[in-house]
Amino acid sequence: GHTTGPSLNNDKLYKFAYSAEVYVDRVKASLQKSAGYRIFSGVDVNLLWRNPDNDDDQLVKITIKDVQVENVNERPAAKNIFKGKSTEKIIGKEYLQALQRPIVLELVRGKVKTFYSYQNEPGFTQNIKRGLASLFQLQLHSGSTREVDISGKCNTTYHVRQNQVTKIKDVGSCEIEKQGFTSHNPILDVGTKVTSATIYVLEDGFIKSIKAEENYVFLLNLRRKTGAKIVSKQRLELKSVEAGPGLLAGKQVASVIKTLDSSYVAMPLEAEPVKSECKKCPSLSEHWQSIREHMHPEKLSNAEAAKSFLSFIKSIRKATKEEILQIIRSENKDFLPQIVDAVTSAQTPESLEAVLEFLDFKDASASILQERFLYACGFASHPSEMLLKSLIDKFKGDIANEEIRETVVIVMGALIRKLCDRGGCKLPIVGEAKRLILNRLEKATKDDNVKMYLLALKNALLPEAIPVLLKYAESEGHISSLAATALQRYDPSFLTKEVKVTMNRIYHQNRKVHEKTVRTTAAAIILNSNPSYMEVKNILLSIGELPMEMNKYMLSMIQDILHFEMPSSKTIRKVLKDMRTHNYDRFSKMGSSSAYSGYITRGPDVSSTYSLDILYSGSGILRRSNLNIHVFDRNTELHASQVVIEAQGLESIIAATPDEGEENLDSFAGMSAILFDVQLRPVTFFQGYGDLMSKMLSATGAPMNVVKGLILLTDYSQEIQLQSGPLASAEFLGGLAIDISGGMEFSLWYRESKTNVKNRVAVFLAGNTEVDSFFVKTGMETALEVETALDFISTVQFSQYPFLVCMQMDRIETPFRRYVTKYESLPSGRRYTARREKTEMLAGSEYPLHQENSNMCRKVFGTSSDSTGSWF
Repeated sequence: GHTTGPSLNNDKLYKFAYSAEVYVDRVKASLQKSAGYRIFSGVDVNLLWRNPDNDDDQLVKITIKDVQVENVNERPAAKNIFKGKSTEKIIGKEYLQALQRPIVLELVRGKVKTFYSYQNEPGFTQNIKRGLASLFQLQLHSGSTREVDISGKCNTTYHVRQNQVTKIKDVGSCEIEKQGFTSHNPILDVGTKVTSATIYVLEDGFIKSIKAEENYVFLLNLRRKTGAKIVSKQRLELKSVEAGPGLLAGKQVASVIKTLDSSYVAMPLEAEPVKSECKKCPSLSEHWQSIREHMHPEKLSNAEAAKSFLSFIKSIRKATKEEILQIIRSENKDFLPQIVDAVTSAQTPESLEAVLEFLDFKDASASILQERFLYACGFASHPSEMLLKSLIDKFKGDIANEEIRETVVIVMGALIRKLCDRGGCKLPIVGEAKRLILNRLEKATKDDNVKMYLLALKNALLPEAIPVLLKYAESEGHISSLAATALQRYDPSFLTKEVKVTMNRIYHQNRKVHEKTVRTTAAAIILNSNPSYMEVKNILLSIGELPMEMNKYMLSMIQDILHFEMPSSKTIRKVLKDMRTHNYDRFSKMGSSSAYSGYITRGPDVSSTYSLDILYSGSGILRRSNLNIHVFDRNTELHASQVVIEAQGLESIIAATPDEGEENLDSFAGMSAILFDVQLRPVTFFQGYGDLMSKMLSATGAPMNVVKGLILLTDYSQEIQLQSGPLASAEFLGGLAIDISGGMEFSLWYRESKTNVKNRVAVFLAGNTEVDSFFVKTGMETALEVETALDFISTVQFSQYPFLVCMQMDRIETPFRRYVTKYESLPSGRRYTARREKTEMLAGSEYPLHQENSNMCRKVFGTSSDSTGSWF
């Protein structure tokens, strides 16, 4: 009559052989070479009591016996960490005794209603027993249910076929307290796949054998060849059935348990959180001393700097506020910016408190450290409400340096977006930050303040800010340009009919005359957001009526959309069937401006594109150059970097005539950058004619630094409760050491101008996947490192007409290194390690731009002068 759960016979002792194995390895590797270990033992099971009123309510006693530990794969004696050690030595006497103390389960209809054990046992041994107890839970009819076991409360599906039951557990649905976090952008994050299945074979209503297996796979989304897997297996096999002790008398479970042993207590079947303490880990200051030399500012574009940065973050995450402050206060000014990068990137409450206590925003002389702190906040992988609150408080307080004040607001915008992306848009602190930016923008009267709040909105990308941005896009000068580029960053799905109407009005100058930079941005927004046939037709008909260089720029933009097969290319091709829009007169316009897109890499996981567009004024002086790098996979896009150099009002230097609508522009040159979706504070090369002249006279030719520092890119950490009892963890950290500088050089003598953007980067990515039992750790470390440089140079010779313009985009040859280390270690320090390393060279490349550019470069370098000096 026992149809709903397994049934034990009275007065019998069931003797089982039990084993629990863990393997850690690369995803595609066979388990024969994996790191790991196996625990095997005897397990005695007998029925203690059956409810006289309900045969399906039983108390079952389970005892682990004769425990042994060994390698999961055979190893030579020299590589076997367990060789010559008794189980008592490996596990420890106290732990072994605890492990072999029996547990009692109350099974009702095959499910564990109550788990009884001894109260003061170590959490590790309790969890191994919970892992074994969870195996005894099954139902004898097919169907889905929510069931509690060691993994928490999980969705579980049973398939029953004669004497075999298959149990599939949806581990992703399990409700259990989890530690960990993921990276903000999916491209930089880690993808996971989890499976869990148990097969029961029954005989005479009770268990004959159980095979359980869980697989956890972790893959870097950027490079899915890089990843790790954890496989956990359990086996329970019936060896014999002997005569056993008789049943205990009693009507209530509580009284039976008390009779058996008054020390037993009811406990949850879910695993309890446990962490093994690190006995020989270096202190934070010791760790800092060991990596300090790699963190010198001169070495910041090396992979070793990125590697040291990541290891330092891991140490900071375990440190107290006092330990962190001790290092910050004792270090000199060369190393402090790198320490601030790491402490801020650690993103623990202790690290944030420490860095805020150290930084004094009323001290203008410490602006470099304040800026590094703020940018590290902007790049935060999983920002907290506490972080945003700290920045709001700083902004409302005294800030000595006006540029730092700007940066605080700009970074607040980035944090709003990141918190909103994680579903935190309705948090009170996010609401406060939104109101602060929007209300202050409404009241701002000075242009500098308006720019500051617009830059914050360019980061926040709030749907409710679109009407505000439209208003400013139709104003003048820099403010108009900034509002338009902010709208350009929105996903096209947010760009309403009203946005398109306004952009058309700006491009076609229906209400007022606008600068070329704003008009071309408006055209790009229209063409990128599902334009109608008439919108495309009107843009194409305007070509020929525009200022000369703008004609050429718009033609290039259209041709780029067609050659790169962008979404609007189909509509453009339809329009081009009409001869009024597609004719020689329109498509043969002269000029040096251009727009071009191409692939940097095309891979199975992610691809990256570059786009380079350059707009000149009619006098041949650079008006705007814009270099973008995007990374995307099937579902997501990441704006990895953008460097925009803008210049205006320079015609007076070469006695040229300004273009329409640009007659009264002040002399200005500057640079703006976006890095990993975060708009940084723009940098000014010079502002005004007087500043321009002084820069020309005191010119050193040295490029101006835009970004220098260490950025945490990938930040993934998850703890996994394995069904067999141990705790596993997966941690992937990716760091970037970056140095971007840019300059605009200008020689009146040789009538030549040059812009140069240098990108020096080093990336280090480290993953550690580990299974931690209290007596042994096993795992795998994987690492990737690459150092590279990307230079973008634009040379213009305006000694003749038409001007000669040559653009170059080069990447140097790059070493790409990969490391894999598998290990097993005992607390005593005995350790087995297997390490593999592979290096390949990625060839350098000069990225192709359009054919006209190649022809022009031949002329420029065929007639290039020896111009040195007299640059600024």
